[in-house]
Amino acid sequence: MTELDHHRSLETPATAPDGVITVQNLGVRYHGFLAVADVNLRFGSKEISALIGPSGCGKSTVLRCLNRMNDLIPEAQVEGTVAYHGVDIYGAQVDVIELRRRIGMVFQKPNPFPKSIYDNIAYGPRVTGMKSSNMDDVVEEALRRAALWDEVKDKLKNNAFSLSGGQQQRLCIARAIATSPEVILMDEPCSALDPIATAKIEDLMNDLADHFTIIIVTHNMQQAGRVSQRTAFFTAEADEHGDRTGRLVEYDTTEKIFGNPSDTRTEAYITGKFG
Repeated sequence: MTELDHHRSLETPATAPDGVITVQNLGVRYHGFLAVADVNLRFGSKEISALIGPSGCGKSTVLRCLNRMNDLIPEAQVEGTVAYHGVDIYGAQVDVIELRRRIGMVFQKPNPFPKSIYDNIAYGPRVTGMKSSNMDDVVEEALRRAALWDEVKDKLKNNAFSLSGGQQQRLCIARAIATSPEVILMDEPCSALDPIATAKIEDLMNDLADHFTIIIVTHNMQQAGRVSQRTAFFTAEADEHGDRTGRLVEYDTTEKIFGNPSDTRTEAYITGKFG
C-alpha cells in the first residue's frame, strides 16, 4: 500500500497546507541546465488557476511536475517539493499510476486513442482497475460532464478520429474525467482550436470547476482573464552565459494580476510591452 493509497493521506490533516497541491522551492533541470527555479505555489480546491508568461518561461514544465509527467523525460531532474494533500508526490513509495488517476492531464493537441469513442472513455477506468458495475454509465457520465454526450451518443462505436478537433479535445477531457480525478491539468488546451471550439472548451472549464480543481497553461491572456480565479505570471531571466531560467514573478487573484499587479514585470507583460 502506497502513501497515496492510505485513506488518511487523502484527508487534510491539521498540519498540512490548505491547498490541494502545494509547490515549495520547485526547480527543474534538463541535462544539468536550470530551466525553472524557486517556484512556490498553492492551488485551492475547485478553482481554476492559470499559468501565463512568454514562451520559454517554464510554465508547462511546472505543470508537468504536478503529476510527474517529467518522469518521462530521462534527463529531467526535479528539485523541491510538490505535495498533494500534504503527501510529497515525489516520495519513493508513491504509486505514479494512482497519482495520475487523481491528477489527470489534457494536452495541447487533442490526442484520442485509435479506438472507438466508447473505448477511449472506458480505457482509463479499465487500466487503473476501477470497479464499475456498469461501464456504460461511467462513459455516459464522463461524456455528459464534457458536454459531448448529445453529439456522440448515437455513434459511440465510431472511431474517435471521426470527431472534429474541438470534439476530440472534449473527448480527451471526458477521458480524464472518467477516472474520477480531483485535479485536471490542461496544457494550452485551446491553442489548436478555432474560436468557436475554444469558447466551448472555456464554457466547459467553468462548468467543471464546480467539481474539479483545474490548472491551465495558456498563452492567451484574455482566456486566463475569462476562466480563472487565480493567475501565476512567469518570466525567464538570462544569466551571464545567456541561459534563461524560468521564474515565478507573482501569483494572486486574476482580478489583481490583471488590474493591479504588484510587479512591474507583470504589468509590462499584461499591457503588451514585452512577451
